[in-house]
Amino acid sequence: MQKFPMTAEGLAKLEEELKQLKVEERPAVIRAISEARAHGDLSENAEYHAAREKQSFIEGRIAELETIIPAAEVIDVSKLSGDQVKFGARVTVVDEETEEEKTYRIVGQYEADMKLGSISISSPLAKALIGKKVGDNVEVPAPGGARAYEITAVAFR
Repeated sequence: MQKFPMTAEGLAKLEEELKQLKVEERPAVIRAISEARAHGDLSENAEYHAAREKQSFIEGRIAELETIIPAAEVIDVSKLSGDQVKFGARVTVVDEETEEEKTYRIVGQYEADMKLGSISISSPLAKALIGKKVGDNVEVPAPGGARAYEITAVAFR
């Protein structure tokens, strides 16, 4: 079985999502399907078709989470330290072209969320950063051409 690196927070988030889907979402959609069935002709019943589609999504996500969670390999980031970029690190970089500074946290693929500044360990940026130290420059391939960054900070908190 393939293992997926993950932080403890990421695993807790996925477990909470699974619990919510099973305890709240699944029963709610089953009720919605029952109510829609009660309205008669299912062939032209938009509520019924929407509820069935939502049920399909929920069941698919439950199956996905039930595959991911047991395969999670939790890495305790609190025990990590040093000046080298590795899984769980918060890395501050400066775009050498725009001088824009950003901080990213390198996490597992199933907990990455760019809006929260979390990038997947398998992303091109994370791959370029792994193993580097403060002061190092990295070049990252991007659709609009390669981007160059300088690492200004590495932290594990």
